Amino acid sequence: MLRRKLAVLLLAGILWPCTAARAHFLFIRINEPAEAGRTVEVFFSEKADAGDPRFISKVAGTTLSVQSAPGKFQPLPVRQAADRLRASLPSSGPVSVTGFLEYGVLKREIPFLLRYYPKAVAGDAAALAPLRPRPQAALEIDATFDGNHVTLALIRAGKPVPGVTFTTVDDDLVNEEVKADASGKAVWKPPSPGFYCIYAKSVLKTPGQWKGTPYSEIREFATIAFRWPLTRTDVDPEAVKLFDKALAARATWEQFPGFSAELSGSVDGRIFTGKATVAGAGDVTLELDDPVVRPWVEEQLQSLVNHRLAPLKHEGAPPVLRFADHDTSHPLGRLLIFDGGQFASSYRVLDDRITVVNRNLGGRNMTITVLDDALNAEGKQLPQSYTVQYWKADNGELDRTESISNRWTRVGRYDLPASVTVRTASKTGLTVRSLQLAKHKLAK
Repeated sequence: MLRRKLAVLLLAGILWPCTAARAHFLFIRINEPAEAGRTVEVFFSEKADAGDPRFISKVAGTTLSVQSAPGKFQPLPVRQAADRLRASLPSSGPVSVTGFLEYGVLKREIPFLLRYYPKAVAGDAAALAPLRPRPQAALEIDATFDGNHVTLALIRAGKPVPGVTFTTVDDDLVNEEVKADASGKAVWKPPSPGFYCIYAKSVLKTPGQWKGTPYSEIREFATIAFRWPLTRTDVDPEAVKLFDKALAARATWEQFPGFSAELSGSVDGRIFTGKATVAGAGDVTLELDDPVVRPWVEEQLQSLVNHRLAPLKHEGAPPVLRFADHDTSHPLGRLLIFDGGQFASSYRVLDDRITVVNRNLGGRNMTITVLDDALNAEGKQLPQSYTVQYWKADNGELDRTESISNRWTRVGRYDLPASVTVRTASKTGLTVRSLQLAKHKLAK
């Protein structure tokens, strides 16, 4: 097997005008759950990352489909971004995403029609095994995962192509080549953890015309991409340490006795007054008669209380937290994956602050982004402003955005809520709702 830098690869005369001669392929990357849920991205680049924006319009016609149950293929609506294409995926479970792009006719030593067949898979080996190649696909790389190795086959018309060469690409653009045997299968062992892309080439000596432009042959490239190992169930101690440190920096109510306060505010133009009593365990009781106002006030006050109650200490095994990737330069911090629990969640942490919380709520994906914190008398963080965005889980469409402002008042040794203002932007317009609390009294 040959190892070399992809930066110097000259593949079949397909060279793009840039500072160094580099080969571009169509790669698919299945991302970990993050902002807007779990997504799949398509890149026209040397690997499945940081696509070349100059060519995004040329690959915008890529079609995608997802297989999450054996033999059931669903089309994916594709959205174009600055340097990539993006589509939404189910929040969890095994998936195989396949695509197709007829790039067009290129004229090098001879004119040829260029086609791409990208693919990506995510999930554990046992769950991926029943997922099969797409019957309608003219070309597709099939990968079977067994222990520490991968068996590759280039499938054409339902049969493996013998003798084909597979080229792997790792995160550092280092290549390996492995050749299929007479049965069309090649066995490859990923050398280390990371994200891998693999491509294979096929040439059909079939002349024809594409949109009035003649060509002498068809050159096709199939790709597949996946994270190795396929799944991780281990705990990343550094991720747990980072998360616990951020939790410890938040202001919480230790030995909280409860409190009562007078309420006032406005919900969609409905002015209200009333009273709230919060028990030491966090239960909220309202003296508020308006049936329209009451659910919103109860929801807001209960959320404020729940986020300030001292968290339970985890006993035994630590939370199953791990870093989602190696990206340490994200403006909002490292992405942490929280495996298990009621919600499929991920977080971002920066400078001992939880800056982002991502959750799947069934039909919606929710992202909380903290914009500003205040420090209390003990130097602990109190949220002052943040946004909450909701996307439809099936297609990634933005449903609504809430901008929230909180204010706090010090009573004894507790920081109690003084006000909350929520601005909600959606297809129906903009609404502003507010809640004020006054005359706080701690329970004895």
